[in-house]
Amino acid sequence: MSVSDKEKEEIEKSSAPLIEHLIELRRRLIWSLGGFFVAFLVCFFFAKRLFNLLVVPFKWATQWAGLDPHKVELIYTAPQEFFFTQVKLAMFGGMVIAFPLIATQIYKFIAPGLYKNERSAFLPFLIASPILFLMGASLVYFFFTPMVMWFFLAMQQTGTNDQVQISLLPKVSEYLSLIMTLIFSFGLVFQLPVVTSLLTRVGILSSQALAEKRKWAIVLSFVVAAVLTPPDPMSQCGLAIPTIILYEVAIWSSRMIERSQARDRLAREKAEAGGSVASDTPDASST
Repeated sequence: MSVSDKEKEEIEKSSAPLIEHLIELRRRLIWSLGGFFVAFLVCFFFAKRLFNLLVVPFKWATQWAGLDPHKVELIYTAPQEFFFTQVKLAMFGGMVIAFPLIATQIYKFIAPGLYKNERSAFLPFLIASPILFLMGASLVYFFFTPMVMWFFLAMQQTGTNDQVQISLLPKVSEYLSLIMTLIFSFGLVFQLPVVTSLLTRVGILSSQALAEKRKWAIVLSFVVAAVLTPPDPMSQCGLAIPTIILYEVAIWSSRMIERSQARDRLAREKAEAGGSVASDTPDASST
């Protein structure tokens, strides 16, 4: 066999696993994109109903402000604005609905390259992530969106002889952008315990390091809240305070993981020590 033939054989042996991984990746991408497309179509079909559902917190805010919730009005100033708002809403809803399927496909793709203990450690976080995201979204829907809209409604001005009438007439696209920004911000922040727990489990972070950086975390929480939320103090504090609470939860979770790892390591060392003592003990049959 010539040298070129050997090189070709080595290339074929090394490329075979790569081709298999690419085929597997393509299959997972098809499942993920297919699930998102189906969810997108379903959400687009019910886009108006979903948008009316998102307007409910606005109605609650009008009740808090002492106004008639049946007179809530939103507008659109471009002919295509409401259509693209429905497309945007369908994409956002499709991604939320299809996220468990997408996360499962990602896990199935990377799981063969993990050890058994790594797979068992990663799976609970895969389940906890969408649950925490839904908790953050629920907090936005039932509390912070009505609170923010009540804050904006309080800026309205009644027309008198000395002042003009100033009323809040939000555009459908801007209202949806506000809701999506809040949901995304709170959903992202609620992933903090998951991320820190994973980093602690792999040894990149420690509970002591998190506790030492607590002051910086508080400052960073308000900075991130100022960037992600609308420019009003209520929504910024509404995001910063849960972030600080979740940071404390992350410290507690990291300590629990470190204690569990310490117990497992101690049990393993005892088992190894017991095995070595048993091997050093002379066999009774030989005496």
